[in-house]
Amino acid sequence: MHVMSLYPSTRKVLFRLGKESNSAEALGAQTMLEVFKSFEFVFMLHLMNEIFGYTSDLSNALQKRDQDIVNAVDLLEFTKVQLQVLREDDGWKEFLENVTSFYVKHNVRCVDMDGKYKPIQRARAFYKNAMNYHRFHADMFLGVIDRQLQELNNRFDEVNTELLRCMASFSPAKSFSSFNIDDLVKLAGFYPHDFDFEEMHQLPFQLNLYITDVRNDENFTNLRSLAELSMMLVRTGRALRYDIVYKLLKLVLVLPVATAGVERVFSSMNYIKNKLRSKMGQKYLNGCLVTFIERDFFLQVKDEDITTHFQSIKDRKVIL
Repeated sequence: MHVMSLYPSTRKVLFRLGKESNSAEALGAQTMLEVFKSFEFVFMLHLMNEIFGYTSDLSNALQKRDQDIVNAVDLLEFTKVQLQVLREDDGWKEFLENVTSFYVKHNVRCVDMDGKYKPIQRARAFYKNAMNYHRFHADMFLGVIDRQLQELNNRFDEVNTELLRCMASFSPAKSFSSFNIDDLVKLAGFYPHDFDFEEMHQLPFQLNLYITDVRNDENFTNLRSLAELSMMLVRTGRALRYDIVYKLLKLVLVLPVATAGVERVFSSMNYIKNKLRSKMGQKYLNGCLVTFIERDFFLQVKDEDITTHFQSIKDRKVIL
């Protein structure tokens, strides 16, 4: 987006750098300017903008700490549909018109789609007799979209998507509006080694008792996430009352729906366990990680409260 908005200004800067100096940077600027003015660069720039534009909401939904699984699954399906629409003939024509209008706006010469393809900064021997239409439409446009769709299908295949949809039935949002007994029984079927025959038989009856109970309890009214639901079940003693339901909920909580949270922890560990702290113990490392990762929460704690609590742990020679 920024490259597209600053395209004319960037061209001017590259032109001046290539003209006003004789250093290696000038040669680099001239080479970059040649690529920057090419149809292929602008074509791929617009294509990246289209792909990222359609997948941005899905990416953000999967990286949220408090994930709305229902919303994430719906966004996944909508993203696939929009990418399929984009790769059709009408989507290609509209996309090509946008690229062409961008070139006309900035007084750049467009390529003839019926002409031969001339690569930029690459040997022509690899593209003998290649035509512009095939190169831009089949190799680039359809190739990138198909790879994106394949990646989404590989990461969220039919089994994983069904698993996510079943998980969504546990969501306590909006007074358990997504609750579905059949989906939760199907979800338990994904874990044949964790539920025996008797538990699978008893699960539908326990789910009926569970949903009637929690919907009539004000403690469960404003819950939004599965983590909050599990804590409330333990706090109110219902984890023991509905032990099969709670076991299924625990299995759902340990599923790696998205790796964003795990990746954040490992990234934080690189800051905490550096060369100066390479020999710290596991307990001390866990304490440092908790305060670093949850720093938004700990910043709300007053220094006086920390000092008072530390002072009250045991008698000390000096008053802090």
